[in-house]
Amino acid sequence: MAVTVETLPTARIGEAIDALARMRIAVFREWPYLYEGDAGYERSYLADFAAAPDAVLVLARDGDTIVGAATASPMTAQSAEIQAPFARAGKDTSAMFYFGESVLLPGYRGQGIGHAFFDHREAGARAAGASVASFCAVQRPADHPLRPQGYRPLDTFWAKRGYVRVEGLTTRFDWLDIGEARETAHVMQFWARTL
Repeated sequence: MAVTVETLPTARIGEAIDALARMRIAVFREWPYLYEGDAGYERSYLADFAAAPDAVLVLARDGDTIVGAATASPMTAQSAEIQAPFARAGKDTSAMFYFGESVLLPGYRGQGIGHAFFDHREAGARAAGASVASFCAVQRPADHPLRPQGYRPLDTFWAKRGYVRVEGLTTRFDWLDIGEARETAHVMQFWARTL
């Protein structure tokens, strides 16, 4: 069956929240996030996302099964951890869109779905009047013991789409890594592009 990619109308985002929460936990268990997963946090985070004005949820489906999802919403609707680095750098966030997760089950990667996720989110950002898109990605040391052999980061993919690493613009998020007893801080590097 062919995979379809669609932007869900804002009024229907709530229909997919449970599936998105499960997908986030499953995909973010993988390198480089190694996220243990917390259903309570996911519900709260995704409820905030769904309530944001002009929120964008892009779904990839194989038949009726959701196999991937990507989110975006105005930067002004984001948490302090996301907004503060831009404020400290003196950047106006009023015309920025933040791209949250982009999660896709392993068997569906390498088929152009990631490009479709960006296309749909960029279109949603433009429709909302945004002129800049940004996202952040976890930074892990190259010698991390759980780094898979032959792992290729997505930096080249993002750069080909016009995104640049914004040097010095980072934030931190705490979460429980798989196999750990307590949450630790993780550095997240911002990337951005003009739309």
